[in-house]
Amino acid sequence: MSLGLGIVLFVIGAILAFALNLTVDWVNLQLVGYILMIAGAIVIILGIVLLARRRRSISTSQTSVDPATGSRVTRNEHSAPEDPTTL
Repeated sequence: MSLGLGIVLFVIGAILAFALNLTVDWVNLQLVGYILMIAGAIVIILGIVLLARRRRSISTSQTSVDPATGSRVTRNEHSAPEDPTTL
C-alpha cells in the first residue's frame, strides 16, 4: 500500500512540476510538484524499509526435564509476521 501511495505522489508531483503549463496567482504549482515528488520518494523508501522489517522471523526451541514425571518437555515457539496479503 505504501509503495503504491509513494508512486502516486511521485507521478502527480512530476506532472505538476514538468508537464503542467498553468499559472495560478496564489500557489506555485511547480514547487508543489517538487514537494510531492520528494514526499513520494520518502514514502517509497519507508515502504521498502517496512517490508524488509516485516519479513524477519524468530524461532526458539527449548528442551527441559519435568521434575514431577521425569519426562522431557520440548517447547517450540515460532514468531513470524502476518501475511501482508491478508491485511
